[in-house]
Amino acid sequence: MSCLRIYSMCIASAFLLSLLLCSMHPTAALAALSSEEAVPGGIVHLEASPPAPLAENSSLVLAARRTHRHDPLDNFKRYGGGWNISNEHYWASVGLTGAPYFAIACLWFIGFGLVLSALLCYHCCCKRRVKLDELHEKAYTISLILLVLFTCAGVAGSILLYVGQDKFHRSISHTLDYVVDQSKFTVQNLRNVSEYLDLAKTAGVDQVFLPVSNQQKIDDLNRKLNREANNLESKTNDNSRTIKDVLENVRFTLIVVAAAMLLLAFLGLLFSILGLKTLVYFLVLGAWFLVAGTFILCGVFVLLNSAVGDTCVAMKEWVAHPYEDTALDHILPCVDVATAEQSLNQSKEVTSKVVAVVNQVLSTVANRNLPPNAGPLYYNQSGPLVPTLCSPYTVRLDNRQCNAGEVNLTNAVQVWKNYTCTVSSSGICATTGRITPDIYKQLVLAVNISYGLYHYTPFLVSLEDCTFVRDTFGTITKNYCPGLREHLRWVYIGLAFVSTGIMLSIIFWVVYSKQRRRRDEYLKQHGDGQFMARDNKSV
Repeated sequence: MSCLRIYSMCIASAFLLSLLLCSMHPTAALAALSSEEAVPGGIVHLEASPPAPLAENSSLVLAARRTHRHDPLDNFKRYGGGWNISNEHYWASVGLTGAPYFAIACLWFIGFGLVLSALLCYHCCCKRRVKLDELHEKAYTISLILLVLFTCAGVAGSILLYVGQDKFHRSISHTLDYVVDQSKFTVQNLRNVSEYLDLAKTAGVDQVFLPVSNQQKIDDLNRKLNREANNLESKTNDNSRTIKDVLENVRFTLIVVAAAMLLLAFLGLLFSILGLKTLVYFLVLGAWFLVAGTFILCGVFVLLNSAVGDTCVAMKEWVAHPYEDTALDHILPCVDVATAEQSLNQSKEVTSKVVAVVNQVLSTVANRNLPPNAGPLYYNQSGPLVPTLCSPYTVRLDNRQCNAGEVNLTNAVQVWKNYTCTVSSSGICATTGRITPDIYKQLVLAVNISYGLYHYTPFLVSLEDCTFVRDTFGTITKNYCPGLREHLRWVYIGLAFVSTGIMLSIIFWVVYSKQRRRRDEYLKQHGDGQFMARDNKSV
């Protein structure tokens, strides 16, 4: 076997490997495992398939059709558990989508290792003599052109990888920030409701307070609200910290790989042109491992792309069929339905009770012309009657319209200010009016509490049916998922591009170095004149 045949086999193998890489889509490769699942073009579009009807007391299987892959942990049977990031069988089936790139990494590492071993054995065991007919100027020129070409491909892949990882990092960071912000908004609202309920428990007008039974209910509800708020905050923060740590590690790894490949491409080209054979061989050994690692990393990102696609489909299906107990609770859990319902009912009840306390004081104290011997209830009330406060709820806690002569929660404070009198040093009204400044302050506090609880009613309704989670996931699938998947593709295409470019460059480092050495030896033996004469003869 001649060196030329060995090089030819090496180059042919590399080209076949690169063609395999370029033609192989991870989904298509997996589809080939089963003819019944083959998809034309090997592309699965990100469309949520209609989920199967739920059986009674069954849980919702998310992205069931998309995740129906082979499971290597279960004798390559079909995985049927749907999207579930806490299930090892799900991750095993997802990991299989990166199998083509893992296989390429293995083939490259073993195949190129065997080629290097063969070249080493041939170099050590076979004595060679450089003859005139063994010198091929065209091979020298072509190898140089291809070396430059594949080096440029490696450089382009490194740039694409760097840009792709930056876009991916920004995209997933924005998505994560959005989820965290939504969680913080929900937690803060839960705590605001708890604070308003706590204020209602102690707030009173002219020594009239909520019944003790309502105060006890408020205490019980506040404990549940704080527990739910802490649970939601804890889960979101823990997930956020974990994902951010992983993102930083991934970003650092990709930047290092891009920089290493870029440096490797330039050094390989430089050392080859300068004829530094020893340094070229050291680079070949280092690049041999690095290319294999880059193909593995490419497979990991294909795997990650599949997982992100599964998550987006799962969110889309969950939005269409909200269900309280799914694997999506690991990302953003719903508030306990019983607690949300109790919060809504208790909020309405407290609002109605506070309004009743206000109207009781207005009707029995402020709007009565009491005699001076009425004790503390008398403070020289006079003038027009104070309009009562409109309760937004009926006795059954349904919404109601205000009656004529009632003031609503939004303008009561301004209206009642016109009925406030100026008091003397003894606390008696010195001017016309039916509300003292102290009572007015208590009324303002009561109205603010009622308005606050009423204001958070839509939020509590959204907790009850998990609307806030549905809106969050709906926004993610619409605004964030397309960018995430696109930028993930940038990353693994960049990895595949740089891996293939450097892989072929490695081969031509060796080929060009060999051709250059033979050319130099030939010129040293025969001189430049004979070489020029040979060149002119060939022309």
